[in-house]
Amino acid sequence: MLNRWVVMPTCLPTVLRRCHSCGSDRFRAHGKFRVNAHHKLLDAWLLALCAACGETTKLTVLERVHVRSLRPELLERMHGNDLGLAAELLQDPVVRRRNRIALDWERAWRLDTGGSDHLDREVIDVAVRFAARIPVRPVRLIAEGCGLARAEAERLIVEGKLVSAVRLTGKLSDDFTFTLKR
Repeated sequence: MLNRWVVMPTCLPTVLRRCHSCGSDRFRAHGKFRVNAHHKLLDAWLLALCAACGETTKLTVLERVHVRSLRPELLERMHGNDLGLAAELLQDPVVRRRNRIALDWERAWRLDTGGSDHLDREVIDVAVRFAARIPVRPVRLIAEGCGLARAEAERLIVEGKLVSAVRLTGKLSDDFTFTLKR
């Protein structure tokens, strides 16, 4: 029987960027937007607060975009400070590159295994799905989901008792499956 696990975000990730005021490198995005109009052109920013001093930084989302070229529902979501839109935009590689930021997902996600009834089986087949593009080490997910130490999970990989079509070392943010034989 195939078990389904889901990696879900619990909050927005920490934004890694240097603060001009205090030199800290961490900002918290709360999903607040600022939209500014220049006649028929719009600018939009996602606001983030420095974790150390509270200084606000603006992450550019739109720059001098004509009002008619923007979907009305997108503008409405920005005016409504939609948290889901903020999460989408933080994960957008164009937005990250334009603002020269990186994301830290530490303590911003959880693993939903659907219960612990699979832990006593000899063979466990699991499909892991990511609800958002959260880079996580598969060994960490497997260890957490199966109640193992990370070193134990790594030993099972070496012994060939933990197998997958993807490489289990490094970080992944795409769906994958694995089989654990005890």
